[in-house]
Amino acid sequence: MIRLPHTRGCFVCGLHNPSGLRLDFETDGVQVVTRFQLQPSHCGFQNVVHGGILATILDEVMVWACGVRTRRLAYCAEMSVRYLQPVPPQVALQARGELTEDKRGRLFLAQGDIRNEAGTILATSTGKYMPITPAAQAKMLEDFVEAFDARVQPLTDSA
Repeated sequence: MIRLPHTRGCFVCGLHNPSGLRLDFETDGVQVVTRFQLQPSHCGFQNVVHGGILATILDEVMVWACGVRTRRLAYCAEMSVRYLQPVPPQVALQARGELTEDKRGRLFLAQGDIRNEAGTILATSTGKYMPITPAAQAKMLEDFVEAFDARVQPLTDSA
């Protein structure tokens, strides 16, 4: 697995964001994975992690999956999350994301899920991502703490 870079300010992966989750991400070149545990401060109601936090993590694994496969950074244009079970805090979780389709570099489709240690799927997601301009990407890369690893291969079966 290849470790993906952190940014300085991102809520999910930013190393310098005092309110952030500071998650680590890695990839096998196809899927992007993060392992994490959420805290009681991430709950919305009665010991259940807030769905917005879960959606944020799903967005992050999906957008990273798009970047890994296409070598282009993107913004979420549309996202859908299906919550299958309440997620308690302080349990080991894993989120995974994968690019499902590259629409000729104009739109990326992705899917993701969050699972517990037993492998039970707790939430699933799909998303549509719009690639950013080369100038915007160059500016965004300035916020990265580490380099975006060149060993990751782009998707070759684009539609």
